[in-house]
Amino acid sequence: MWVGRELTLDARARGFHLVTDEVVDALPELGEVAVGLLHVHVRHTSVGLTLNENASPDVRTDFASWFDRAVPEDAPYWRHTLEGPDDMPAHIKSSLLGSSLTLPVRDGRLALGTWQGIYLCEHRDHGGPRTLTLTLHGE
Repeated sequence: MWVGRELTLDARARGFHLVTDEVVDALPELGEVAVGLLHVHVRHTSVGLTLNENASPDVRTDFASWFDRAVPEDAPYWRHTLEGPDDMPAHIKSSLLGSSLTLPVRDGRLALGTWQGIYLCEHRDHGGPRTLTLTLHGE
């Protein structure tokens, strides 16, 4: 079985947002897959995806603190600044995280660890809606 779908997520504030449930809800066919893979790709250059701990909200705060310190907006060396001070840092942060995840599927569900969740990592103040391309493959 191959299933391809686009999922447009509502605009979110800058930050790290759990989207696991939205991804799963967009793929009712997931329940039919005994073994397979789900590939999730975000189609934007200033937002990233990661898989990480989904229980403590402190994780999101710590992510934001680290990324904002590691990739500051006010760095004097940024040249790509026409779209605002958060744009180039957002591109760098997105490149550090990556734009895709490949996740195992087993027995009709994502085979994630107990405390793992899919995060949409929004690095812009006003990024707008974000589109994910979901590709499910399995039997």
